[in-house]
Parts: sequence; C-alpha cells; structure tokens
Amino acid sequence: MKIVGKHIVKDGSGYVKVRPEDDEDMWHLYNLIQEGDGVRAPAIRRVQNVSSTGSSESHRVRTTLTLQVTRVAFTPPITPTTGAGDSASSAPVEPTASLQITGRVVMGAFHTLDIEPNRDVRIEKLEWDSISLERVQEASVPGRGAEVGAVVCGEGTAAFCLLSQHMTVVLQRIEIPVPRKRAGSATAHEKGLARFYDMLYQGFLRHIPYANPTLRAIVIASPGWVRDAVFDYIMAQAAHTGNKPLLGARQKFMRVHVNSPHVHSLVEVLKSPEVVTQLKETKFAREGIMLDSFFKMLGSDEQRAWYGPDHVALAVDRGAVGTLLISDELFRASNPEVRKKYVSLVEEVRQKRGEVLIFSSMHESGQQLNQITGIAAILTFPLDVEVVEAEEREAKEEEDRGKAEMTSDT
Repeated sequence: MKIVGKHIVKDGSGYVKVRPEDDEDMWHLYNLIQEGDGVRAPAIRRVQNVSSTGSSESHRVRTTLTLQVTRVAFTPPITPTTGAGDSASSAPVEPTASLQITGRVVMGAFHTLDIEPNRDVRIEKLEWDSISLERVQEASVPGRGAEVGAVVCGEGTAAFCLLSQHMTVVLQRIEIPVPRKRAGSATAHEKGLARFYDMLYQGFLRHIPYANPTLRAIVIASPGWVRDAVFDYIMAQAAHTGNKPLLGARQKFMRVHVNSPHVHSLVEVLKSPEVVTQLKETKFAREGIMLDSFFKMLGSDEQRAWYGPDHVALAVDRGAVGTLLISDELFRASNPEVRKKYVSLVEEVRQKRGEVLIFSSMHESGQQLNQITGIAAILTFPLDVEVVEAEEREAKEEEDRGKAEMTSDT
C-alpha cells in the first residue's frame, strides 16, 4: 500500500489517502475503515434525468464520491478446487479479495462503493488512534509480501497457501481420487498417484513464487510419507525440465509432519522446531509460538494465563501482563467506546513495557484466539482470579459507602 497523502492535526482528526495494491491491502483497509468515517474514492453512479414533458432517462456517470460509512464488508479470496475431471494445464481464476463500503452520500442518498486495487482512497476520521496509525505504517512498508509458501497435502489432496504478516491465502485446492492397491495389481493406484503428482506440480509452479527473494521458506506438510514423495517428485521434474530457479530454491524447502492434510494444520506447521528456527523473526510465527505458550500455561499454571475482556483488564490494571494477545476483530467493534477500551488496554500494556501481539483473523492462530473471546494475557506473576474479583468488589463497596456518606453529610 502506498501513502499518497496524509494530514492529521494535533487533536487526532484528519485524513490519510492511500493506494491499495493487493489482497492484503484490502484487509488493511477493512480494519482501518469504521462506521462513521468519511471515505472519498472514484465511483460509478446512476443518474436519472426528468425532462419537461415528464419522461425520464438514466445513465451511469463516473464521479468521485465522499461517503459517511454505515457498513463495511470484506470478501476473502475465493479458493478454486481442481478435481479429477479438470485438466492439469487449465489455469484457475486467481482468487482476489474485495471490499464493499456502504454509506450516505453528502446529498443524503446511499451508495455502495467497491474498493479496487490501484485506485486512491481517502479515509477521514475524527480521531486516528494509535492502532489505526500503526496499521497504516505497517501496510506501507516497501517489499512487504508473502514470506512462506505452503503445500498441505495428503494422498490425493493438496492445498496451496501463501502466508504473509496478516493473511493466510489459500490459492487452490486439489482433490484427486486415488484407488487403493489391490492384490495382484497396483496399476490403478499408480496411475492415480501419477495424475495427482502431475497436477500438484503444475499447481506448485503456478501459485508458489519460489524464485521470489522475499519468500523465506517453502513448507510441504502432510501426515505419513506423502511430503517426502511430493518433494522428490518436484525436484525430479525440475531436474528433468531444467528449471534452474526451482533447483536453486531447494534450500528453502522444509518437510513437516502434521496430523491432518487440511489447512488448519498450518498452526502445527508454525510450531514445528525447524520452521520456528527459520521464521522466528516473522510476525505470524511469533504469534503462533505465544498462543501455544498461552495454552500450555493455561493447562499447567492457570493463574498466569488469563483470558476474556474483563479478566484481562483487571490484570492490566495490576501491571501483571507480560504478553497481551489480542485479535484485530475486537478493534472492528461498531461501538467506538468498545474500540477505545481495547486501544487503551494496548497502550497501557506498552507503557508498562509489556509485549502486545495483534493477531490477524485471517491466520489460523487468530481464529483460534477468537474462539476464546479474542483477548488473552500471559502474566509475569501469578494472580488468583477469585481473589482479584473479591478485591474489586470490596473496593467498589467501599467507594459506594464513601459516596453515600458524602451525600448524607450534604
């Protein structure tokens, strides 16, 4: 994403004009634009003219509109599935994300605005908080892109994924029936495997940017022996066809065991020691490691693993939070007061030198965090929830008594 223009005054109000370039930028815009914001962008609007005789005609006019946002909808990339009846050489439509913004036009009518890549969008806010400004800064870092390519596969099934800082995009799924081996004849089984490997190789060439220098690792994950067979087939085909860039990327490949040949197994992949060593500096790998640490601590030392908005707020108030895990979904709350509450929690943890990890809902780890309220904390020292809640009740009762005494005195 490119920042085309920016003007924010001391009270926090102002605008940022950006140019989205890819699917991840659409996700950033979805998290930036909120109900009540002003959005200015090119649009096509139907205009109706009524003549003096009463007849009417309508035509479409390209114009630039400013909307007061009432609703924002994000459509993730649609993943095509290739089956046995599809040709291995047929190129599926590349999945793309889309963003729709519905709002009130200045004149009072409503309009739905479709945001597209490479078109400037101006976002106006009454208050740009620290989380929004931080996201703008992250999205505009040059050279940003996919850092991991992954093939999660089983016998006859495969999914091609790209992982960036904020998104896991499933580019294509392959499902090929592979007959079982029969006594005395394995011909049908071998033919099914050969067809599967060929389609997987073609999909790999199409979707995994193995020659891209920003791609740090290529993971082949599967249960059993499939990952080794897939890797050997890819390397053999690369040698047979003289694909030097693919042969040169051999050191990027990692073969990882997972329990299931499905996309949610990427959480297991990011926790494996070989991947952690290779990707320890990436944002999403750090998130996966800390979420795993939280769940382990929840089982072994629950007084240092708290979750839920109210409990985490109590821990933050006592300066006990060492690492705050929070989902970006919470910052999309339609109520601005709710958003401000979570923003202030993040800022308070950072002021007390705690670590804050904002999880993306487009990663498997973010979806797991959303299942436990979207917010959790690893504490630096143990706290008993029941004791803390009792202290809070006593403090509130004492405060109420103090107010009652002041009222009686007057």
